[in-house]
Amino acid sequence: MSSERSSVFDLSPAEKLRLVEDLWDDIAAHPDAVPVFGWQQRELESRKARLEAIPASAIGWEEIKRRVRENRAT
Repeated sequence: MSSERSSVFDLSPAEKLRLVEDLWDDIAAHPDAVPVFGWQQRELESRKARLEAIPASAIGWEEIKRRVRENRAT
């Protein structure tokens, strides 16, 4: 019997990704259990109010992806 301890850091990259996916799926299954800090809640409320006040200020998903890709290239 080996007394060595295994660590997640000993996993292969593929195994680590699978572990992260499994953890994320478990967290996503219980979103109400995820803590939200006060500053995060205030920021969400502020953004929602701004969007409701100026609906045209919304940015579509395609535009967001384009901007992210442009920022990666720089």
